[in-house]
Amino acid sequence: MERVILMYVKQFMTSRVFTVSPEDNIADTMALMREKQINRLPVVDKGKLVGIVTDGDLREVSPSPATTLSIFELNYLVGKTSIRDVAVKKVITCTPDTKIEDAALLMREHGIGALPVVENGKLVGIVTESDIFDTFLDIMGFRSPGQRFVIETKDEVGVMVDLSSIMKEHDVDITSLAVYHLKDNRVQILARLNGDRVNEVKESLVAKGYNLSH
Repeated sequence: MERVILMYVKQFMTSRVFTVSPEDNIADTMALMREKQINRLPVVDKGKLVGIVTDGDLREVSPSPATTLSIFELNYLVGKTSIRDVAVKKVITCTPDTKIEDAALLMREHGIGALPVVENGKLVGIVTESDIFDTFLDIMGFRSPGQRFVIETKDEVGVMVDLSSIMKEHDVDITSLAVYHLKDNRVQILARLNGDRVNEVKESLVAKGYNLSH
């Protein structure tokens, strides 16, 4: 196989993380989010992660457009309210060596869109739902070269060895591979095959009884 995906957070996280301190105010934090086009910021105090704040958190505490406050009063309010007062204090985190699927499960279970990545007590990155989506696309071979095939067969020992031997026999490379388990002890194998003899592989698979579709 040509591609090997190592499924750890450290390979998909963003290492350059913009942060704010507990003393920063809402106005400056909202401005930073707009400038960097991000919707969440870890809160760091003296090098230690102490919270996280999202654009939703800031909108909730910002004055409504229907308020009777003057523009000067509005500016004073958002300029004086500190992030310490609005940030989520209990932060769900992971480490660089957390498996990407475990990170996805944490996000799903806690209903959050990102995990700060902490190593030895230090913030070293952040992994977001967008990173998870990109990982999913890579696993499914969306960016891989070759033709896409779905091979449906019985879920039994020896299937992968059999498929690999057919690919090798025809000098065809498997550029990506994913397995989905169906009911009734069957599986669908999503594969992208690359090489000059892909059509011959298709014929061999059908001849051996595999159900094949693009």
